[in-house]
Amino acid sequence: MKRRSFLTLSAGAAAGAALAACGNEGPGDDSGGGSGSGAATYWSLSGEPGQPYRQAAADRWNKANPDAKITPTFFQNDAYKQKIKTALGANQAPTMIWGWGGGGLKSYVEAGQVEDLTDWLSQNAAVKDKILPSSFGAATVDGKIYAMPVETVQPIVLYYNKKVFDQVGVQPPQTYGDILALIPKFNAKGIAPFSLAGQSRWTNMMWLEFMLDRQAGSEVFDNVFAGKQGAWSDPAVLDMLTKVQDLVKQNAFQKGFASTVADTNADQALLYTGKAAMMVHGSWSYGIQKANGGKFVADGGLGWMNFPPIDGGKGDPTNTVGNPGQYLSISSKATPEAKETAKKFFSTTLVDDEEKAGWVKSGGVPVLKGADSLFTGDDATFLKDMAAIAAGAKTFAQSWDQALSPTAAEVLLDNIAKLFQLQVSPQQWVDNMNGVIGK
Repeated sequence: MKRRSFLTLSAGAAAGAALAACGNEGPGDDSGGGSGSGAATYWSLSGEPGQPYRQAAADRWNKANPDAKITPTFFQNDAYKQKIKTALGANQAPTMIWGWGGGGLKSYVEAGQVEDLTDWLSQNAAVKDKILPSSFGAATVDGKIYAMPVETVQPIVLYYNKKVFDQVGVQPPQTYGDILALIPKFNAKGIAPFSLAGQSRWTNMMWLEFMLDRQAGSEVFDNVFAGKQGAWSDPAVLDMLTKVQDLVKQNAFQKGFASTVADTNADQALLYTGKAAMMVHGSWSYGIQKANGGKFVADGGLGWMNFPPIDGGKGDPTNTVGNPGQYLSISSKATPEAKETAKKFFSTTLVDDEEKAGWVKSGGVPVLKGADSLFTGDDATFLKDMAAIAAGAKTFAQSWDQALSPTAAEVLLDNIAKLFQLQVSPQQWVDNMNGVIGK
């Protein structure tokens, strides 16, 4: 999957619907090659764009704290997920556990594997205040914070081809009603209203995430995430599912969308070549289109916006979905000295100016506030807009397949594919999903 990398074509940090984390080399061993009783360890993902900036943070810390060194170890994505699963199961956890928050973090909390950081963050309000508030949602379980938001935010947006809109003589949609009105106008010109990589499943999911939020607000999925039995039976879900199937029936997506694969960037190509007018996709798509679309982005052909409101919907139109951050937790099995090192690392190095500048240089929007002044060059407008969406969101919901457990996420993706292929009814979809709540 290429959806987890931003302004790059790297897929290293992108795969993982389940939440990955980082681990330690020995059984409960927080020495990890460092020196002093406060030495700590940290596993994470290898490769561009993230590894150089994770390594740089450890290097800055170690230079300033030679008696409490942090030893990072980096793994490719699949190996990393297996390694951390094994380490946690054997009580060989790292000092710091890296991941995507949500369902994976919740499983760690339920197993007593990570520290409750709520009181610590309350006592260090100045640290918490440096981080975008919307990033804390995926770090929170049962009202308590178990992870520090780090690195970057990646909202999903609605992209559109300005040249195609000019060609057809229409304006970008301001409401969902406008979207419905645009569908027959583009189809009449032989242009797909929306590009969609339907075979990849998670791309379809972005439509459900936004449409449920705009229709009913964030409460419905919050109940699903909380494990409330029957939560998918909310009437707003049936309404949303019906709307989605109506889009399919109205030919809102390109012919053969169910065979289009995201990993080949075929959906992106339909947009920048003018064969499709719009596309709902993550902020990382900007970099793909810039790299592959010739002069499309440079010449101002790409437009973007937050997903528009649904007429009469209860959802706040400032809300967004996607990746509200990446996350670091502290192992409950670490020594008191190592835990203290981790907390100092969180409150100094990971919120300093070099950290912020590094993630901007990587092509991302940092979870740290005040990065706007660092957005310069050709990408400045896009980066500022993504930062504004993330900062202005009253709710920044995590992608459903990351928020849920791996078991529930797989059933979710399978049923979403069937929904778009008209192979299940909305009620069957609800019944199937209610069956895996809490699993």
